[in-house]
Amino acid sequence: MGFKLDKIILWGRSLKEYIGMFNLTPDEFNLAILDCGGGPASFNAQMMHRGHKVISCDPIYQFSADEIAGRIQETYQTVIDGVKAHSANYVWQNIESPEQMGEIRMQAMSQFLADFSLGLQQGRYVLNELPSLSFKDRQFDLALVSHLLFIYSEHLSLEFHLNSIKELCRVAQEVRIFPLLNISGEQSELLLPVIENLQQSGYKAETQRVNYEFQKGANQLLKVSS
Repeated sequence: MGFKLDKIILWGRSLKEYIGMFNLTPDEFNLAILDCGGGPASFNAQMMHRGHKVISCDPIYQFSADEIAGRIQETYQTVIDGVKAHSANYVWQNIESPEQMGEIRMQAMSQFLADFSLGLQQGRYVLNELPSLSFKDRQFDLALVSHLLFIYSEHLSLEFHLNSIKELCRVAQEVRIFPLLNISGEQSELLLPVIENLQQSGYKAETQRVNYEFQKGANQLLKVSS
């Protein structure tokens, strides 16, 4: 795939954060869920412990747990220092400080690492990368994409976004994408063109408010279905 682990920063979020970011309800836990670009989030592991099955896909799953853990350690302080330097861009309510954020995220990533080897064997962690997925048509009820599309608008083209979302709609009945801001904390310049193109192509695409806001202004998701 040409994917380089040393070129990315790994950062995982918890089930609690997924519930907030994607407006997930308890009934939806029973759906067939794809966590696309799941990275080192604990969502899969925590859902499994609750008796639900999630399939997560990400190019980092080609690496071992030790390699992923090493990269987390290499970049952890960089992330914390970056958040401290831009602390005014965050809502310090449920999370009270950069240090507490670090503790919460490290706990989530530790849960992922503890579950990763077993999850690989069970087929819950799958090596896949947008914009082309290996899953069957409508294999999932719901696909979730966290902190990948839109946030890297400067690096991922409009064509990439459209191809990725249409591919997600191929494998899932509904797609939810969060957040809709770019890396600078502004609404992605690709959001409106993406929505317009999808609607013109026959998809249902709409933004929806979520009961979650850590990065200021990041309180909406994009919901898409065909």
